[in-house]
Amino acid sequence: MNETNGIMHPGRRRLLRAGAALGGLQLASPFIIKARGETPFKIGFIDPITGSLSALAVSEVEGAKWTVAEINKTGGILGRPVELLVEDSANDTGTGVQKAHKLIERDNVDAIMGDVNSGIAYAIMGVTAEKGVLHIVPGGHTDPITGTDCKWNTFRTCNTTAMDAAAVTGELVKRFGKRWFFITPDYAYGKTLQANFVKNLQALGGEYQGDMLPIANSDFSATLIKAKAYKPDVLLNNMGGTAQINCMKQFVQFGMSKDIALGGALFEIESVKSVPKEAQAGWWCMEWYWNQPGVPAVKTFVDAISPAIGKKPTARHWMAYVSVHAVRLAAEKAKSTDGLKMAHALSDLVLPPDVSLMSGDIRFRAGDHQLMSNIFVGEVHPPGPAGADDLFKIEATVTGEQAAGTAESTGCKMVYPT
Repeated sequence: MNETNGIMHPGRRRLLRAGAALGGLQLASPFIIKARGETPFKIGFIDPITGSLSALAVSEVEGAKWTVAEINKTGGILGRPVELLVEDSANDTGTGVQKAHKLIERDNVDAIMGDVNSGIAYAIMGVTAEKGVLHIVPGGHTDPITGTDCKWNTFRTCNTTAMDAAAVTGELVKRFGKRWFFITPDYAYGKTLQANFVKNLQALGGEYQGDMLPIANSDFSATLIKAKAYKPDVLLNNMGGTAQINCMKQFVQFGMSKDIALGGALFEIESVKSVPKEAQAGWWCMEWYWNQPGVPAVKTFVDAISPAIGKKPTARHWMAYVSVHAVRLAAEKAKSTDGLKMAHALSDLVLPPDVSLMSGDIRFRAGDHQLMSNIFVGEVHPPGPAGADDLFKIEATVTGEQAAGTAESTGCKMVYPT
């Protein structure tokens, strides 16, 4: 409803409360952005807004919220206003699956997105495939999603763990050495990531030790003592969110930053900002970065979204931005909201530069529905001359095809309904 006669109607109050909640990073479930119109195009967005991965999820929601608002300014999707319904998976697989059923069966969404937690994203795939709903995974990395267990309706925006490991392993060996210690989360993402690192490291003649710990682990003292005794050349902190931050803080407290280098797949900007400057170090992958000289669309995007979110966008904002636009592009090409038609339309569709926000022909590969995006390898550092968000220097760009290998090598056998 609108405001009339100085009275704020319930719908308006709900919208303002939702916007305020997102701005304060205190998100209730469900969170809804609704544009005016009688027949909205509904996108369900499932993420762990509470729990150890919440900072990453909140960035994705911020990116999705802003993108939906921009799309609605230009007519929505197929002339229909876009409605974003955000549900909190609470970093729990059962909850995530329950929310997927709710969004599809009760809210009648046209597409589903989620989850940051790879295990939850994987579980949601079973629901969306059964229901025939287009599903885009913005930020869950475990390989089977677009590998051995790929589905006709599921596409992924972030990299696979195999892609990230392939992109950075050589740089870590060259700069630090072949003796590694892993601290890895004991769930789908961590298991596939470490397996890929080990394969690449051993091919280069390296050796390793490590521990697998709970995803929300907070005390790393025993593992760090074990790591210190092993005397590795590099510590790979594969944890995510709050767990990675706590591990980094304890790494510094133990005085290990003087003797052991840091590096690995992902050290996301949300986490880099939350650790001591001694831990703002090492060589990592960034799946997208706001400072890409020579790519005009990136600057346009950064200048537009930064005032709305109060900072430079991170890879998580980009993942949501690309994912929402991918749904729009699929629907427009298919001229339909049918899941099967949109999936066919999105396969091998090259994203426009103002959507991909990186150089080259970026597309969701037909053979496995994995986005063939660039991977930026470089060094994390304390805030530089460009301000608080200047935390990474790109040293090499690896294309998606270089890092991923062939679609056939992933084990994906793409089968569409007849």
